[in-house]
Amino acid sequence: MNFEELIEKVKNIPYGRNSNRTDFSLVISENKGTCSSKHAFLKDFAVKNNIANVKLFIGIFKMNESNTPKIFPLLTRSNLNFIPEAHCYLKINETPLDVTTSESFYDKIKEDIVEEVSIEPNQVADFKVEYHQNFLKNWIIENQIPFTFEEIWNIREKCIQKLSEHS
Repeated sequence: MNFEELIEKVKNIPYGRNSNRTDFSLVISENKGTCSSKHAFLKDFAVKNNIANVKLFIGIFKMNESNTPKIFPLLTRSNLNFIPEAHCYLKINETPLDVTTSESFYDKIKEDIVEEVSIEPNQVADFKVEYHQNFLKNWIIENQIPFTFEEIWNIREKCIQKLSEHS
């Protein structure tokens, strides 16, 4: 299977958290994956097969009503316009590629990305979580958000859970 075929295959694998977030090969064996595991899997494949100009990114974006309508009731209940969320994607020759689902989520969030950083596949687990949590802690302080970090993280988890529900 070549890289383009693998990209198509991964794009059509259902969204879902894997049983071990540090083993992104589970995307294939468990037939599911998140933005982190799917993109780390593809970046790892690119490295192992000497495919150049493939970079893995974490982007922090404003998760809001317009880019993720399913979470609107949760944000409204919390009196928030958005919550900063971390999303992984690739850039191939500087062109963004998002295989989280069959439709690119990147296209929905590109205007709402406030920060991005290039990472290695092994950083999608602990580093991504720490990076995201540090961003949230600073956001809460800088914007005088009337919630603790734990409360914001809990609201965020409820949002992610809502997004994982099948319509």
